[in-house]
Amino acid sequence: MTNSSDTAPTPRAKPPPKAEPRAPETARDNVRPESARQTAAPAPAPAAPGRSVRLRGGFDAATLVGLSAAAAVIVVAITSGGSLRAFVDPPSLMIVLGGTLAVTTASFSLADVAVAWKNAAAVLVHHTLDPKGVARQVLLLAEAARRAGPETLKNLLPELRAEPFLHRSVTLITEGLPPDVMERMLTGEVDALVGGFGKSAGVLRRASEVAPAMGLIGTLVGLVQMLGSLNDPSAIGPAMALALLTTFYGAVLGNVVLAPLAAKVERAAEDDALVKTLYTIGAVSIARQENPRRLEMLLNAVLPPGKRIQYFDRESPRVGA
Repeated sequence: MTNSSDTAPTPRAKPPPKAEPRAPETARDNVRPESARQTAAPAPAPAAPGRSVRLRGGFDAATLVGLSAAAAVIVVAITSGGSLRAFVDPPSLMIVLGGTLAVTTASFSLADVAVAWKNAAAVLVHHTLDPKGVARQVLLLAEAARRAGPETLKNLLPELRAEPFLHRSVTLITEGLPPDVMERMLTGEVDALVGGFGKSAGVLRRASEVAPAMGLIGTLVGLVQMLGSLNDPSAIGPAMALALLTTFYGAVLGNVVLAPLAAKVERAAEDDALVKTLYTIGAVSIARQENPRRLEMLLNAVLPPGKRIQYFDRESPRVGA
């Protein structure tokens, strides 16, 4: 009889157990380099938002064309009926120019008059920012801050140095200044800007009122000189020229030069105030982490009707379509 132990098959060696997947030791191990890279690199911000704004102007064409056209009309009228040299009289110029400057300075101060003339010269080369471009730039910054946090705006500060007010506003955001404090600071700066330009415009308007008056004073001086020298025919001509040319110089200086410059300074103040108000609204909204769509509504509430934007609803259907 055969022993069962002799015929039983030899048991096969068990295969080594499969290595079970190692459980992650910590929750941090679940985040692999790809996720880590996503965490380290924030969402890309809009490229160069400062370049989305275009400067309008350079030399103010309207001012230069208007003044040049007025001067050309006057010169043509003079030369068509006589000599241009007949309208050049140094005593008359001294009375009108010197008297206007002196009386205007007496009405204000030397510093105010100096600033007014500086601003009057600046409007001839005034660079105006397009309000629509400014509003789009603010919305680009708001979207960047909403996607990656206000801290990401630090990377954009070098691109915003061309507009100092915007650079300061974004700097305040990145420094974590409270929105209410930021709004008071920026609004105060805008009010100071408008007040400074308003005073300069007031100086120029006062000068435009004084110039014709000084022309009238010169006319009276010339008439007195003429009447006092009726017995000397050679003195009547110069005295009459003084009497008439001072009125001419005063009218031209006040109505052709100074009054338009005053209006230009006021217009430049309004344009700058609008741009800085848009920047203020945007900075405060970003600091409060508001929705950019709400920011668009706030900007459109300030923009003139013809300058309003549709940043998020570019393809919105027209009414009645």
